Amino acid sequence: MGPPGSGKTSVGKVLARSTGLPWRDTDEDIAERAGKTIPDIFLEDGEDAFRDLEEQAVAAALGEHDGILSLGGGAILRDATQDRLKAAAAAGTRIVFLDVSLKAASPRVGLNKSRPLLLGNPRQQWLALMDARRPIYEALATESVTTDNLTPEQVAEMIEQTEAPA
Repeated sequence: MGPPGSGKTSVGKVLARSTGLPWRDTDEDIAERAGKTIPDIFLEDGEDAFRDLEEQAVAAALGEHDGILSLGGGAILRDATQDRLKAAAAAGTRIVFLDVSLKAASPRVGLNKSRPLLLGNPRQQWLALMDARRPIYEALATESVTTDNLTPEQVAEMIEQTEAPA
């Protein structure tokens, strides 16, 4: 989990390849279920409808997926999802917060239209998102990795080398 540009999808895919575990991305699950892109869901149905789909997608993935799971950046906003993640962590699931600075995230995400919550002044929006979400990411994480100046392979290696929390 982490903000836009932290490497959730890229690192998740690398971890899956290196560990042999299956990979799943809740944003892909949402788009598939809705039959449209995430920006289209935001535009046509609104953020609340998207968050409803996201909460359902995370619940389903946590219940049926045994592998690497990449969450959308805002998946942690719903209390029910936070409770599910806390329960998963208590049961031994590693919850990794991929932290990143705005400077490192900017070129990764391009801060463009495909990021519905970053429209307008994207840098200011990103900072506002992080101010609101950082405490939640930190509270839910069993571990954190700062991804600035690291490749997805380097981040995955750091995660793999870290002992799972007891």
